[in-house]
Amino acid sequence: MNRNKKFPLDTFIGLIGLFLVWESLYFVVSHPVIPEPIKTIRLFIEVFPILLPHIFSSLFRILSAILISFVISVPLGIWIGSSKWADRLLSPLLYFIYPIPKVAFLPVFMLVFGLGDASKISLVVWIIVFQLILSVRDGINQIDQSYYQVMQMMHASKWQTFIYLLYPAILPQIISGLRVCIGIAVASLFFAENYATQFGLGYYIMNAWSVIDYSQMFCGILALCLVGFLLFKLIDLLEWFLTPWNKSI
Repeated sequence: MNRNKKFPLDTFIGLIGLFLVWESLYFVVSHPVIPEPIKTIRLFIEVFPILLPHIFSSLFRILSAILISFVISVPLGIWIGSSKWADRLLSPLLYFIYPIPKVAFLPVFMLVFGLGDASKISLVVWIIVFQLILSVRDGINQIDQSYYQVMQMMHASKWQTFIYLLYPAILPQIISGLRVCIGIAVASLFFAENYATQFGLGYYIMNAWSVIDYSQMFCGILALCLVGFLLFKLIDLLEWFLTPWNKSI
């Protein structure tokens, strides 16, 4: 049985386990900051129409940032991986910038791009694009040189080399990089949405916390978990569709 067939049962068991942990914490901690699970889920269903604009705002920012990062990282990563000169020039720069806590640049992006979506999307792009560049570069570096020689013997053009060699080689790396980037993007956006906005799950959660409404706060957290879950399942769907040679996963 493959993973797709086991998905509903596995997901159900995982959600039940999460619910039991939450219920246990509610009784053990016995503090208003952890609301009762059943009441919170009921409240989540009631306020879901109110949450929708915040969900759509956060989804728009995350998907926009991922798309922009993808457009930047794929050609740049292929270039760095294919050119020794580019690798020697740019890899040290990537290694230098990558570990920097990039959320500290939010004030800079707000000054440059304003207080709207552009600054928040730019911040998330700034945070995740380096991960994707390195993933693509590593995928290129893992290709055995003998494959290039075979393509040359077959007189393949650069486009044919990309389609039949580079694309299948880097796609798993890109998908793995996207999975990592989703978690980073959601966490980064939560931080960015605390400033100069009235829509977004980060704003909703922190606004509920500021008025000591912990049930509403957890509704926002549940919505954020739902967004992350849907994004991860979207990546799984893309992996299944774009990598037909690996459908046994």
